[in-house]
Order: sequence, then C-alpha cells, then structure tokens
Amino acid sequence: MPARETGPLTEAIELLFFAYRDFISDPDELLAKYDFGRAHHRVIHFVGRHPGITVAELLNILRITKQSLARVLKQLIERGFIEQETGKQDRRQRLLFLTPAGLELEERLAAPQQARVAAALASAGPGAEAAWRAVLLALVNEDDRPEVERLIAARLAQTN
Repeated sequence: MPARETGPLTEAIELLFFAYRDFISDPDELLAKYDFGRAHHRVIHFVGRHPGITVAELLNILRITKQSLARVLKQLIERGFIEQETGKQDRRQRLLFLTPAGLELEERLAAPQQARVAAALASAGPGAEAAWRAVLLALVNEDDRPEVERLIAARLAQTN
C-alpha cells in the first residue's frame, strides 16, 4: 500500500504530536519518581496558577470526572503537595492551595517546559509569541475561548 500524501495540515498535526511528546517528557520523568501521572501534573499546574481555586472550578478547567479528580487530589493531599481549606463565604466550597512541597514540585515540573518554549519562541523569531498564542487559542473550542482568556488574564493580573 503506497504511503498517503501529507499536506501542510497533516504535517502541522504531526508536529503537534511530536512537540507534545517532547514538551511533556521531562515532567513525565519527574512525575514517575512520585508514581504520579499527567493528571497530577495538570492539577498541580492549575492549583499553582490559581491559588484558592475551588474543586468545582478545577473540574471545569480539567474536564475530568469527579471520581478521577478525587483520586488524584487525595494522593496529592496525602503526600503533602496540596492542602484544602473550607470556603469562608460558602462552607461547602473546598479551596485548593499548593503547600511548600507542592510549590517546589510545580517549579521543577515547569522549569524544563518554560525553557523549551522560550527556546522555541526565540528560534522562531520576531512575532512568534503572538502567533503562538493566536494559534493555540484558536485550537481551543470557540465557546471556551472567553473563559480561557479570562483565566489567563486573571493570573497575569495577580502577578503584575
């Protein structure tokens, strides 16, 4: 059977698969030392980026089942990476925060990814950062883009 022709879109998709494979490889290696997986990484990332995030908000971002999140959160809490507090206005809420150990793990997971993205943007030249953001945002479901932009903007406002 002859090989199928690939066009620019197929090539872009294939590059995305390879880029993701390598982008996640360093964190995967570190996570394996803790017997953690990518779900743990995503939880650590978003709790770190949004201290005090509620379980409901985290479920909305990750789009995983309550059961999956409960299992991952239980492990992260028991191992001392995340702590939860009861909401002050709504006592039913569980607010999530990284512990000092969680902050350190988040930094160790993020560092190689930040270095990889920084190097890629630098090698792509002027305008790459804006183009990168535009392409990735366009890959997000259209209905979800305003919420994704709001989450990112909210975090940027906290750091400035």
